[in-house]
Amino acid sequence: MEADEGLILNVSSLPSSEFHHSAGHKRFLKPLPSKDKWQSKAVKRKLPEPDEDTPSKRKHKLSVSPNKKFTKETDLCTKGNLSSKSTPKKHLTDRPNESPSSRPFIKTSSLFKNNPEIPEIHRGGVKQVQEKIFTSDSFSQLDLHPHLVSTITTVLKMSSLTSVQKQTIPVLLKGKDALVRSQTGSGKTLAYGIPLVQSLQGMKSKIQRSDGPYALILVPTRELALQSFDTVQKLLKPFTWIVPGVLMGGEKRKSEKARLRKGINILISTPGRLVDHIKSTKCIHFSRVQWLIMDEADRILDMGFEKDVTVILNALNAESERRQNVLLSATLTEGVTRLADISLHDPVSIVIVDDAWDRAPPEQEPISSSARMEEDGFAIPEKLRQHVVVVPSKLRLVTLAAFILGKCKFEKRHKMIIFFSSCEQVEFHYKLLLNVLLSDQKAEESEQLTHPSSPLNFLRLHGSMDQEERTAVFQEFSQCKTGILLCTDVAARGLDLPRVTWIVQYNAPASPAEYVHRIGRTARIGCHGNSLLVLTPSEAEYVNSLASHKINVCEMKMEDILSSLLQDDRFKGRRWGKKKSHGTNPQEVRERATVLQTEFENYVHSSEGTVRWAKKALQSFLCSYTTYPKILKHIFHIKSLHLGHVAKSFGLRDAPQNLSASVAASPGKRTKLKPKRPELHRKTQSKRRLAEILRSEYSSGMDSGVSKVKRTKRREKPGNQKVPS
Repeated sequence: MEADEGLILNVSSLPSSEFHHSAGHKRFLKPLPSKDKWQSKAVKRKLPEPDEDTPSKRKHKLSVSPNKKFTKETDLCTKGNLSSKSTPKKHLTDRPNESPSSRPFIKTSSLFKNNPEIPEIHRGGVKQVQEKIFTSDSFSQLDLHPHLVSTITTVLKMSSLTSVQKQTIPVLLKGKDALVRSQTGSGKTLAYGIPLVQSLQGMKSKIQRSDGPYALILVPTRELALQSFDTVQKLLKPFTWIVPGVLMGGEKRKSEKARLRKGINILISTPGRLVDHIKSTKCIHFSRVQWLIMDEADRILDMGFEKDVTVILNALNAESERRQNVLLSATLTEGVTRLADISLHDPVSIVIVDDAWDRAPPEQEPISSSARMEEDGFAIPEKLRQHVVVVPSKLRLVTLAAFILGKCKFEKRHKMIIFFSSCEQVEFHYKLLLNVLLSDQKAEESEQLTHPSSPLNFLRLHGSMDQEERTAVFQEFSQCKTGILLCTDVAARGLDLPRVTWIVQYNAPASPAEYVHRIGRTARIGCHGNSLLVLTPSEAEYVNSLASHKINVCEMKMEDILSSLLQDDRFKGRRWGKKKSHGTNPQEVRERATVLQTEFENYVHSSEGTVRWAKKALQSFLCSYTTYPKILKHIFHIKSLHLGHVAKSFGLRDAPQNLSASVAASPGKRTKLKPKRPELHRKTQSKRRLAEILRSEYSSGMDSGVSKVKRTKRREKPGNQKVPS
């Protein structure tokens, strides 16, 4: 009985009625011997000796009165934010359909404690490579068909030539091969589309649909194929006898074969699907092909289509004697140069940077200079403002949510694209943001708000979606005035999405070239745009890597982003009550960020399914983090991550120990059989080790398995005392 009574500490502060009826304490109390024993002030029972203490009793005592160290490390929020009377249990599990007695005790760490210091970003003066977008020349000055000029000005709403169009169109009209490098959003599609249509409509023998393809356009993604098809279709409006068509994955082969039998004169396709038809469709032929255009050539190679391109080139060479070849990209890589060597004949290299073309005509520019321009730097749109924010891992999720709320809810006319490194992360964050940030939107709209807000519209786009859904999302985001698109790099190349004002790179790209392509979705054709790169303190050196390629970014403070939460009373803490927010009180900002993080965690832990999704997204992030190239490993290394803090950014209260097992058991995914042979069993040790090191929010998680074994053996030796860890 002495040990049982020792469970009650400092009990006189509560009335007897509260002790017997309070749901928060009821399950910890044993039957009391009498009322007289605990009526005096601050009665404290003597705790039993360690050897008398059982594990179950220690657990109860820790829940009721934890020691000082535990309290310090697991503060619910920053010091002074919540009143001392509010219990963590009630604050963290405030669900409508849950009785108070069934609410478990939840341990949550503070967002603003135990974080690494944010380093200062030191960067010298970086002079970005600029490219003049528009020229003073008009399309009427070119030797084009009058109906084509009229279509460009009335349907496409283009009046002046861009720099790349001014240099490329005359070269292609002369029938020469070309290798074109120009910044993203500079009008490269029209640079090859206009001379292509001009050439085909002016042929002596009028083109018949049954003739088959006269031009072949290869693009890396399905969305870019649809966009290119739409542009070519508009250019062909006066010339109805020329038929364009598109082939891409996700569509029915049977319907595509029917279109090929009827005839397609300008064939736009992704490489993989075209190779599929070359091997299986007898009606496809290339005997009349006069144009081969490879748009976003570097991305075609990056996506592993090099073998497919070789098959296509062999098929073309076997049937057509002479054709005009064009390669276009915003960045030129070694692979593109190699592809140009095997596909282009005496090409003209067109590189648009500064006023270089005023000094040297394109015919005199050697092709080898393209590789040199890649090393010098990337051309960035002049009206694009680039920002970077350094955020500790624990605060990444609330910072992203605060940025979305600040730009797309409390500011007007913003359209945002957020890039992630994997499909699983896109799906997880889409569901999380949709359920948490939009949970009370209808209720807010019915009330009169102090700050009028616009509704949030979340969309997602990644390669694992069905083609029908991808097409619908692409068209919806293109037509909407405001919205937030969560996507992978499937939307990073060539897509012309109107009125995009912000590009957010939540996961850093693997190369400066990919960075340029991502931010190129905004500030297109002379419009204004902004970009934000989110980095952790260990990744801050990435800014210097960008600066070495003449990419200049300015720093944005995390506190300024989080301060937008002051405009949303949903996240007002208990301490502030009905008080109005004045200025940017750092203490109130921190409390609101903690409330928002708690809502994310409550949603993630509301069911086993959402926990599984979070673990699956966390694992995909860790896998993608190991794929950074060797040249960036000193910046992006898996051992530099605090895995507990990273788990926090996925709404998990603690880093899961059974990560691999839980993901393998997720619905819709086949569970792999255990390897029977011992050598295969050894190969899976690294996967188990990954799950083992995801232990606690406060441990670095980077102790190797070997050191654990050695430490265990040392402790087991007779005469050795256990060394406190």
